[in-house]
Amino acid sequence: MKAFIMIDMQNDFISGVLGNPDTTAVLPAVCEKVKKIGADENAVLLYTMDTHQNSYMDTQEGRKLPVPHCIEGTPGWELPDELKNAMSCVSKKQQVKKCTFGAKELPEIITGICGESPDEIELFGVCTDICVISNAMLLKAFFPEAEIIVDSSCCAGVSPETHKNALEAMKICQITVI
Repeated sequence: MKAFIMIDMQNDFISGVLGNPDTTAVLPAVCEKVKKIGADENAVLLYTMDTHQNSYMDTQEGRKLPVPHCIEGTPGWELPDELKNAMSCVSKKQQVKKCTFGAKELPEIITGICGESPDEIELFGVCTDICVISNAMLLKAFFPEAEIIVDSSCCAGVSPETHKNALEAMKICQITVI
């Protein structure tokens, strides 16, 4: 079984306080990918939601990135409407809230869905250089024999340079970048 994981495609990263032209530009490709996933009745889509509380500025992340974002319950925490529409055709999907760059629960959730070790796990989303790479590396550690894939056409980073650097780092760690 193949699992797809969409990372943090939330308003604050697309058009909000941490958005940039690259994260905005990748949204149509992500919507198309999600529709294709929805057409495969055997596919499962997990989607992470960066989730912070009003106390974000008191956290280590808040002190190092002093931009409140993805505060649960705010419009910035939500998925863009066009992505919600695309996701309506996906029958097997599960939201995964995370308060850290890597979703610590993902390996357990994937094991519960796919069994001991999935054959393939494909990631896409934002930001390549922070949360996508963190989750790809976490999954590679838990599932060393699974093919971990990152679809670079459906990813964007903080900057084009750091996006490219993250893709290269993942390749070195035996993550397949397409």
